[in-house]
Amino acid sequence: MDPPPRPQSALLTSPPELSPLEQEVLDEYERLAENMKNLATILDDLASAPASDILDGLRELERKTSLVFTLLKASVYSIVLQQEIDWGGGGAAAGAGDGQGQGGGQGHQGAGLEEEEEDD
Repeated sequence: MDPPPRPQSALLTSPPELSPLEQEVLDEYERLAENMKNLATILDDLASAPASDILDGLRELERKTSLVFTLLKASVYSIVLQQEIDWGGGGAAAGAGDGQGQGGGQGHQGAGLEEEEEDD
């Protein structure tokens, strides 16, 4: 006797003549095709939007990115300054060993920090 016929969707999802690797490749192509359709839809929406709306969105994104960058720079500066203060606590010999001479450059950087605090 013949086996019962399988539904059409079962034939498309896993035909018996495909190896697991071939099926995986076909699945990846299917995901890629779906992502390309989504991208085309998004690009179509962007193309139909007025240029002023796009520019406003980009300006807002630029402001947020600038703020994050400024906060990141301040955090890095604070960490570096704290490390210099911690490492500089060893005396003048530690400053002379790194080629900065006595006094190093820490006084200048500390003065910059004071100026920034006054501005706030």
